[in-house]
Amino acid sequence: MPARLDGPMPGTPLFNTAWDALLAACPLILSQRNATAGNAGAANFDVRWRMSKEYCAWLYYVPDDRYALSKLVESSDATRNQFEQGCRAPAFVQDPRYPPDSLKYLYFLHNHPATPTNLSERDLAALAKMARIHGGYAETKAGRLPIGIVAFFSAGSSGNSTGCDGFYEYTYGSAEVVRWTPDDEGRWRRTQAGTVTWDSETEFRFVPTR
Repeated sequence: MPARLDGPMPGTPLFNTAWDALLAACPLILSQRNATAGNAGAANFDVRWRMSKEYCAWLYYVPDDRYALSKLVESSDATRNQFEQGCRAPAFVQDPRYPPDSLKYLYFLHNHPATPTNLSERDLAALAKMARIHGGYAETKAGRLPIGIVAFFSAGSSGNSTGCDGFYEYTYGSAEVVRWTPDDEGRWRRTQAGTVTWDSETEFRFVPTR
């Protein structure tokens, strides 16, 4: 694995808001080969799950006061359990347009191939590690933003991506995991997907919403 992820993601511009960058990243990641496995109850799910992969990228803030996406790294973990893979990526990005120490890290992005699965304790532990490396917050034109993690999903039942059907989001130090999904008119709706209680900088309790 390289020491740093390259940026930017080919074909992507600099974005004016983090939200714009998230909505652009979602279909890009879910359209990658074997990025979706479908619903666990669908026929041949086990085969699709074994073939599925997670793809990771960073959403980062640049000195132009805009937001960028890194290139993707593909990862699969042979020790994964039934609904959880692993996507390990470098903690840093190198973007030839900017000095390395000028980049600010906002979201670690990845897909969840099974439809849909919540963030996991492993995801939150990875975010805690990134917060220790980069700091829990970044100063941006939108204010002081906490570092976060996002898992995109597609609602296709048999592994065929239907595009960006939603994502789970958690920002470091927050009390809840959020699930974002679009309604029939394309407006994004926010619902609670779980609660998180931090006992220390590294110890937490995550209770998914039933």
